[in-house]
Amino acid sequence: MTQAPPPADMTLQRSSRDPDVVRARLEEWLATVLPDGADPVVTIHEGIQTNGMSSETVLLAITATESGERATKEYVARVAPAAEDLPVFASYRLQDQYDAMRLAGELAGVPVPRVGLIEPTGAVLGTPFFLMDRLDGAVPPDVLPYTFGDNWLFDAPVEQQQALQRSSVEVLAKLHNIEGAAERFAFLDPAVTGHEGATPLARNVAKLSAWYDYAIGAAEGSPRSPLIERGLTWLAGNLPPEGDPVLIWGDARIGNVMYRDFAPVAVLDWEMATLGPRELDLAWMVFAHSVFQEISTMMGLPGMPDFMTADAVAATYEELAGVKIGDLTWYQLFAAVIWGIVFLRTSARQIHFGEIERPEDPESVMHHRPLFERLLQEVGA
Repeated sequence: MTQAPPPADMTLQRSSRDPDVVRARLEEWLATVLPDGADPVVTIHEGIQTNGMSSETVLLAITATESGERATKEYVARVAPAAEDLPVFASYRLQDQYDAMRLAGELAGVPVPRVGLIEPTGAVLGTPFFLMDRLDGAVPPDVLPYTFGDNWLFDAPVEQQQALQRSSVEVLAKLHNIEGAAERFAFLDPAVTGHEGATPLARNVAKLSAWYDYAIGAAEGSPRSPLIERGLTWLAGNLPPEGDPVLIWGDARIGNVMYRDFAPVAVLDWEMATLGPRELDLAWMVFAHSVFQEISTMMGLPGMPDFMTADAVAATYEELAGVKIGDLTWYQLFAAVIWGIVFLRTSARQIHFGEIERPEDPESVMHHRPLFERLLQEVGA
C-alpha cells in the first residue's frame, strides 16, 4: 500500500556531536583500556537511527589486535545525551541501565545484548556511555510507525503477528518472575534518586511528577500542559493496590525489541527501568501500540486494531506468568502522561534544532492527544 506522509514533527535530530571527534576520542580511550598492543581503530557507521527518542545510539566497529591477530567486531554505543541537546530525561544513570540489562539476561534468560566496556565519568565523550554487542534482527519501525503499513510486521500473516505478540509478552513474564527483585534491583527504586512515597508505585508517580517539572522548566519558554497536570493529580489521588514489586523494563514496547522469525533476539532501551507493579509494563506495551494506532487512524489509515489489545495481552500474560493482574486503566493513564511528557520534550528539542516552529498550542505536539483525553474522561479526571 502507499504510505501517507508522517506528521512533520515525528522525526528529530538527536545529537550535535561530530562523528569524527567521537571516533578519535573512542580510539584514544580504547588504547588505554584494552591490552597493550591492541592498536584499536574505530569505524563509525553512517545511518539514521529510526527508533528511540532518548539516549544516543552509535553503531561502530572496533578493529584491534587479539592474540597476535587483527579482528573486527561490531558494537553499539549507548551514550547519554549532552545537556545542550535538551535531553528527554533529567538523568540517564548509565550504570543502572548497564546493570539492569546484565542482570535481566543472567536471571531471566531474556535475550539482551552482551554489555562490555563502560565509561561512567563522561571524560571521554562528555557524557557517560557503554558498549554492547551489535546483534542482527528486525525492529518494528517507529518512523514511519509500523501501523502505517509497508513493513515486515504489518505485511506478515496474522499468525506471525500473533506469534510476535505472544513472544513479546513472554519477555515481560520472565522479567517479572525474577525472584527477590526488590533486593536484586534496589538500585532502580525511585527512592534512590530522592523520590518519596509509601510504596514503589507512589514513588514512581513522584518521579513522574518531577520529570514533568524538569521537562517544562529546563527548556526556556516551555509551556505547561493542563492535560498532563490533570493526569498527574488523578494518578496521585487514586493509587491502586499493589503487590510485591518486580523488575520493570519501563520502555516495554515492541519498537525496543529486535526480532528474528518473529521472536525476540534483543531486548533494548532500559532508560526507564524501575521497580513497581507488573501492570506498569503490561499497560505500557498495550498503550504504546494504541498511540501508533491512534496516529494511523488520524492519518486515515486502517492500522492494526486487533493487535496488542489489552484483553489479549493480559490473558497471554496471566497464562505465561501464572499471575492474575489487575485492571490496566490506571496504568494506561500513567503511560499516557509519560507519552505526553516525551512529546513535549522531543518537540522542545526539535524547536532547539530548528526542525519545527514553536506551536501556539503546546499540546498539539501530543500525537496521542485524543487518546489521552478519552482516558481522562473515562476516569473522571
